[in-house]
Amino acid sequence: MIAAMHSGAGKTVMSCAILAALKQRGLSLCAFKCGPDYIDPMFHSRVLGVPCRNLDLFLQGEEGVRRTLGRGEGEFAVLEGAMGYYDGVAGTEQASAYEVARLTGCPVLLTLRPKGSALSLAAQVRGMQSFRPESNLAGLLLADCATAMADFLQPILERETGLPVLGSLPPMPEASFDSRHLGLLTAGEITDFQTRMCRLGRQAEQTIDLDRLLETCKKVYITKKPNEKPAPACRIAVARDEAFCFLYQDNLDALREAGAELCFFSPLHDSGLPADIAGLYLPGGYPELYAGTLSENLALRESIAAAVDGGMPTVAECGGFLYLQRELENREGQSCSMCGVLPGRGFATGRLQRFGYQTLTAERDSLLFHAGEEVPAHEFHHWDCTENGDALLARKTDGRCWRCGFTSDSLYAAFPHLHFGGGTPLAGRFVKACEKYGKHL
Repeated sequence: MIAAMHSGAGKTVMSCAILAALKQRGLSLCAFKCGPDYIDPMFHSRVLGVPCRNLDLFLQGEEGVRRTLGRGEGEFAVLEGAMGYYDGVAGTEQASAYEVARLTGCPVLLTLRPKGSALSLAAQVRGMQSFRPESNLAGLLLADCATAMADFLQPILERETGLPVLGSLPPMPEASFDSRHLGLLTAGEITDFQTRMCRLGRQAEQTIDLDRLLETCKKVYITKKPNEKPAPACRIAVARDEAFCFLYQDNLDALREAGAELCFFSPLHDSGLPADIAGLYLPGGYPELYAGTLSENLALRESIAAAVDGGMPTVAECGGFLYLQRELENREGQSCSMCGVLPGRGFATGRLQRFGYQTLTAERDSLLFHAGEEVPAHEFHHWDCTENGDALLARKTDGRCWRCGFTSDSLYAAFPHLHFGGGTPLAGRFVKACEKYGKHL
């Protein structure tokens, strides 16, 4: 695991550099991301050419995390942590990268960005080592650190912490990633992505002791179960393009294993929905950045509205939820027409809204929920809506709660993101409803 003491320490760049370097060596690799993040896994997936999966103890539970680990294909797995190593739910270590490391037995390499510190870095690392039992810390990496400074710091850190410094990455403006309101630009938006990754990989080969890094790896025994893919019982259209790109790989796998054939389409570029579909999945993403183009695609908006209004089972979360509204405000503050299935208007707020983990509870049965059951979820968005719905009770671990969402026998539409790899059979319920709907077409 590549972890750090705080966000912004260079975990993603370090992870990509190591993945690129080991791939250049011809190793068989897979990658995972701790927590609910959608963007970092896109980087890992594009570096390796195989899906990166999320490990989220809050959304999936321990069994779900083990199951996801079992899907990894490769001799070596690189896990990227989330936020600071011990940072979990509501100021605890619950669902933190630390808990994932303890559950998996994975050794952890702590990424440090020195920036004006020397011996004080060692004090911080010592605190990280002793803060909780079995820290799993096995080595240190230096990010955005000139080679001369790394040579100076290495003996100090090794003497004071007892941990090996396995290498460093110097400042590399040519390989940096730009950010915006929800984090880094997505990997697909970086036109020279492979060139940057090659540079990072070559640099890692020069300044990181990859042989010693591989020696720190620990054999983790994981029960692998074959992915069951029954004959498709229905076809579900899944929006996937620049505007709708926040998709957990486990959600796609779970839908397929429940009996769905997935048909990807683009609300930005396609004029109609795929043929012979019995369900619709509109995930999150950045519809606000493409609101004008989405609005101009009237034919598809009308097709989606007719499908949802006609009872086609539909899951629309966050960005997909905004797309179903009457209007959506773009970055310039202009309102653009959306699908009009829901009555609200999406608008910019300039800050995160209801950010973090939560639990959703339904008062009545619907497409995905049974009355009274609690389903873990996550929110991460800067846009809000004038009509957020009231079908579900959302509750954070600190006791704050509010109502949200629109649900029916054929609909889940709300800001919270759902993970289909947890203990609640959300994918199975969705596919069953789609199969039933398809039989009456």
